[in-house]
Amino acid sequence: MPLSTQAKLLRVLQNREVQRVGSLTSSRTVDVRVVAATNHDLRERIIQKQVREDLFYRLSMVEIHTPGLAERPEDLPLLETYFTQQFAVQYRKPVRGITQRAQIILARYGWPGNVRELQNVIGHACMMAAGDKIDIHDLPQYIRNPAAPPAEAKAPHAEPMPQELAGAPGDGVSLDERERRLLAKALEKTSGNQAQAARLLGITRDRLRYKMKKFELA
Repeated sequence: MPLSTQAKLLRVLQNREVQRVGSLTSSRTVDVRVVAATNHDLRERIIQKQVREDLFYRLSMVEIHTPGLAERPEDLPLLETYFTQQFAVQYRKPVRGITQRAQIILARYGWPGNVRELQNVIGHACMMAAGDKIDIHDLPQYIRNPAAPPAEAKAPHAEPMPQELAGAPGDGVSLDERERRLLAKALEKTSGNQAQAARLLGITRDRLRYKMKKFELA
């Protein structure tokens, strides 16, 4: 929020009045309670002159710290089950669960994007799954091949994916569109060679052809 807008919000909270757009003289009294959320360190942002200190103290009468997903790994299995069921229905796929080895990979990941990132990952995996369970090769490349991947996380015969193909979770793009872009970039990177593109993505050539037909990339 720009500092100028922060100043306006502060005046509303202090005076409990708002002046509507187009109204030059009259104000309206408001009686509201504000719940604010952020994933930034606001005290650090105050030092950087990006957050008004007076607004911060007006909002921070009661502070509640919500731990990230990495701080509560015991929630992972329940959330994985919930999202798997959700996307199985949404995509009309017979996916009923996640293999144990795929769960191990998910448990080892740091989840900087928290629950929203997990939701995107499970959605991706449900789309890619060919059977009734999500396995390692169904997970996004950046999950199963991090900077220092465990041996069991490596997809068989999969080449390292270039950084520009890794994708960015939580960017507001739908899962279908992200998958279509991923396939298109892989085909472009390999000059249309389906075998190389499949190896780059860590999937079979048959699955690549199915996805190409689905997204009309053939």
